[in-house]
Amino acid sequence: MIKGRAVSREQKRFHDMLCQHVGCIACRKEGLYNTWTSIHHIDGRTKPEAHWLVLPLCAGHHQDGTGGKWMIAVHPYKARFEAEYGRQRALLVACIEWLLAHDFEVPEGAMQAAGLKEVA
Repeated sequence: MIKGRAVSREQKRFHDMLCQHVGCIACRKEGLYNTWTSIHHIDGRTKPEAHWLVLPLCAGHHQDGTGGKWMIAVHPYKARFEAEYGRQRALLVACIEWLLAHDFEVPEGAMQAAGLKEVA
């Protein structure tokens, strides 16, 4: 079992929304739409906002050796990945902005964690 905090129902709904509707954000940056995705935690799984700070990524953009040779995976090539697609937090903001532009209701926790809404 992977160590970390438990995922809340609201966080799971957010993850599903990202994977099903945004798809792999790296593929999207390349002009592709790919919903064969899983959740990548930007800053580990143990911090308080860990399950809000996530990206939807396909296998090839998530783990090296699981996709095409041309794909840059965030694990273990974080610097190369960010140089090609943008910083991970900026990619999260882009995902949330896409959801909002398409009339999805983004949870307040995700908005706050991404820096798009101040904590009251």
